[in-house]
Amino acid sequence: MLGTISPPAARSAIARAAAACVTVASAAALAGCAARAAEASPPIQVGTAYVAVPSASGTTDAYVVIRNHGSADRLISARSSAGGQVRLIGPVRRGATTMRLVRAISIPAGALVRLVPDGFHLAITKSGPMHAGTEITLTLVFARAGAVSVAVPVENPQTGGSSYLGD
Repeated sequence: MLGTISPPAARSAIARAAAACVTVASAAALAGCAARAAEASPPIQVGTAYVAVPSASGTTDAYVVIRNHGSADRLISARSSAGGQVRLIGPVRRGATTMRLVRAISIPAGALVRLVPDGFHLAITKSGPMHAGTEITLTLVFARAGAVSVAVPVENPQTGGSSYLGD
């Protein structure tokens, strides 16, 4: 007879179809888990951060550690809960101690980038009051990852209040 399948062949075909369905369902579930895991771990994380009490002129610098778990990105701007203007600063050339304004700071894929006094860092000018022992919020804006905020202690290095280790 045309179009009929023997019972053992039918059971085998049903088993293969069921196995295929389980495989597809498992793959979809795993893809969903991976997507949730990626959402749970942001590509950019800001760790240790430090800002000194501003000088009499109202100027200070901020230093942070940025860990990039994702693809290459760029820090393109920043703002402070204390107000004022936050600028991106970097050396005029590799190894130089003279600083200049920069348009962006590269954050390579899978890298740990330290914003430090003798390298790239943030300069805060014309801010509101910042007192030792308090915190401000810095919001760093990345080209790909968007805005990432971090609480930053305000320290007075004159009295030994610096806790910035760069780790």
